[in-house]
Amino acid sequence: MSTVPVLVIGICGASASGKTTFTKKILQAVDPDVVAHLPHDAYYHGLETMPPSLRDARNFDHPDALDTALLISHLQDLRAGKTIELPVYDFATHRRKQETVRVEPRPVVFVEGILVFADAQLRAGMDLKVFVETADDVRILRRLYRDISERGRTLETIIEQYLTTVRPMHKEFVELSRQFADVIVPGEVHNEAAVDLIVTKVRAWVNELRRRGALSE
Repeated sequence: MSTVPVLVIGICGASASGKTTFTKKILQAVDPDVVAHLPHDAYYHGLETMPPSLRDARNFDHPDALDTALLISHLQDLRAGKTIELPVYDFATHRRKQETVRVEPRPVVFVEGILVFADAQLRAGMDLKVFVETADDVRILRRLYRDISERGRTLETIIEQYLTTVRPMHKEFVELSRQFADVIVPGEVHNEAAVDLIVTKVRAWVNELRRRGALSE
């Protein structure tokens, strides 16, 4: 079983801040054989297993709406050289699908989501923490477009959810996560310099492992 050292990079930011786009740009710029991506969104509890208070309020922006314990367990498995089965979450039905995605251990793992810095144990397992920061008005416009075009939701339900759960949870949990970041990235622009910074970090890590003989070419 492989015991190659693993670099874990956390990428956090509010809903529609651009963190997923930022992460994808990094993943596209590096060798796919050396990186794994664990989106926190994949670890949402299904409605049937959510805490009742959150389920009744349709609150998907509280840390307890996510199975972070499973994510932490998966990170530990990847560090130990074990393959994991990444859940697949259906945002239309708010339930996990039957199928999973097989993720092989890699020397670099990206963990990305709005609440990945909210859990102290998960945070402690990260070697680099990046926060993508974007103005509120830009985020709400992006969220409207995304949820209507990609998730089949109506304008009324999006606005109601934003005011009743998204905004309060952002103030209580996500906004406070900024203090834990090692790097702050503006998410309103295509920040190629920040992408290059993380890509350089990944490549340097992989090259060092190869130089030490811990990772084959």
